[in-house]
Amino acid sequence: MPAIPAAAFPDWSDAPEGWNWCAQDADGRWYWYRTEPVPGIGGGVWRSNSRNQQYAGQGAPNADWLESLRTRPGTAEAA
Repeated sequence: MPAIPAAAFPDWSDAPEGWNWCAQDADGRWYWYRTEPVPGIGGGVWRSNSRNQQYAGQGAPNADWLESLRTRPGTAEAA
């Protein structure tokens, strides 16, 4: 599977404090997550309680969306 270029990811400095996950849906939309998201049952999207996800930007559609989940560097979750 092709790697997602680092430049394609939103900048962590734009993430709200305590929102330690970021992932891209198949349609290219990026979201910040306060709780770790899980792949949606129907595919193509990441899911978390709506209060725990926030739009982070738009990228190119991504067939490898399942490979996009990232944890904020330097957090306990990233360890």
